[in-house]
Amino acid sequence: MSPAFDPALAQRVETAGIVAVLVVDRVEDAVPLARALIAGGVNVMELTLRTPAAIAALRAIKAGVPEMVAGVGTILTTDQVKQVVEAGAAFGVAPGLNPRIVTAAREAGLSFAPGILTPSEIESAGELGCKLLKFFPAEPSGGLAYLKALTAPFAHLGLRFLPLGGLNAKNMASYLADPIIAALGGSWLAPRDLITAGDWNAITALAAEAVQIIKSTRQK
Repeated sequence: MSPAFDPALAQRVETAGIVAVLVVDRVEDAVPLARALIAGGVNVMELTLRTPAAIAALRAIKAGVPEMVAGVGTILTTDQVKQVVEAGAAFGVAPGLNPRIVTAAREAGLSFAPGILTPSEIESAGELGCKLLKFFPAEPSGGLAYLKALTAPFAHLGLRFLPLGGLNAKNMASYLADPIIAALGGSWLAPRDLITAGDWNAITALAAEAVQIIKSTRQK
């Protein structure tokens, strides 16, 4: 069975420092959206399976913007695992920890990061071979202070975390400065209303702002 998350891909995500988390309603928005993020320096994205357009959007980005590392989020069923693998997703993410989904992803060779929020979920994820974990919802559940307290007993396991939920340009630096953080989930980089409006320049500006914060924080 393949690793839960390919180490080389995990390194690419960590180097990027941020994963743009996206809700796409229209397939025709997918390619210009990906190009807008690339123009701002963001080259990793997570297309959430919250709309019927998500899989087709993934295919369009794979074909039209191959330099984008395009994964899929909100994977809740084993059938969705099959769909995203067939569509060429680079990785998968879920809001919670479902052992059946993690096992299906590993068997399919799909790099996968489940969501955690409790010590028991971290233990279960570890048993399933997962070392890159989504911390969701980050800010509403106590933020970085909660995550550090939560993960202290597991520090020797080498786990890394992708926080998502309530993050923005104002609070992202504190997360990035902590060594347990691999990268951030950035849903604020391309809000649904900006995508719907086709305001690609605004999305590029938000992406560029985040990338600059990542560079300045991680170079300290």
